[in-house]
Amino acid sequence: MSGGADSLALLRAICDHRPDVSIHVAHLNHQTRGADSDADASLVAEVARNLSLPCTVSLLSDIAPRLNPSPANASSRYRAARIELFREIVTQNNLRGVILAHHADDQAETVLVRLLRGSAPAGVTGMSVETRLGSLLMLRPLLGVPSQRLREYVREIGQTWRDDASNASPQYLRNRLRPMIRRDGELREALIAMADGCRALKTWVSETSPTLSREFPVEMLSGLPPALGRESARRWLISVGAPPGKLAEQVLNQLVNMATDAASAARQDFPGNILVRRKGGMISGSTET
Repeated sequence: MSGGADSLALLRAICDHRPDVSIHVAHLNHQTRGADSDADASLVAEVARNLSLPCTVSLLSDIAPRLNPSPANASSRYRAARIELFREIVTQNNLRGVILAHHADDQAETVLVRLLRGSAPAGVTGMSVETRLGSLLMLRPLLGVPSQRLREYVREIGQTWRDDASNASPQYLRNRLRPMIRRDGELREALIAMADGCRALKTWVSETSPTLSREFPVEMLSGLPPALGRESARRWLISVGAPPGKLAEQVLNQLVNMATDAASAARQDFPGNILVRRKGGMISGSTET
């Protein structure tokens, strides 16, 4: 957790209203703001101590060497370090998972950023209340709560917090969008509604698209609506060995096109050294050696 109002609101709400939940407080000092970063860590440790909760405060410099691979992008590296810290604490303390303080404003920001970057509907689903990264369970119970309500709550209970000055820097797109979302509740709700709709669409596509066998007739793809065809293509490519992270929309369209356009090349390469063949109206795939 951070020393911000949202994280402290979540912590205090769990302590005050869910005595059945065992908590271990975790904080990663990103060491990006000198004394301010240290003060954030000190506040988290102090709050945990006052609440008689176990607490682990770690430095980025201690966690980063254990990342393999280490992301080149700073934001991705910070996130990877937090996830690594969470995994270690959950494993060492036999915990069920991690509870995060992402709120409604964070959800709206995520959706708006992805829209501005041209994401397809499947990428505009926002964050999920419950998700897993491998074996790590992550819960976000505050996704429906505006940030202003969380600040009001910590004021009501007399809990002090610290604002991260870097969140106000116009250098980052999210920071430029944040004030607009906080001012306009209707915009926030519209973005969240869009995320809910896209998530429902994504679920429908996943449940409706057919599963393709190792070798399948071209009609299995050519007769499908584009969204269903791409999802079936995605699952099939993974089943024959393609890496999931390399299956961009253009790659999926490449396979669908093989099934719909008889004039397209009958042998084509796909990520993961996968060779896909079309012969006699059938499509098959294998790993190239």
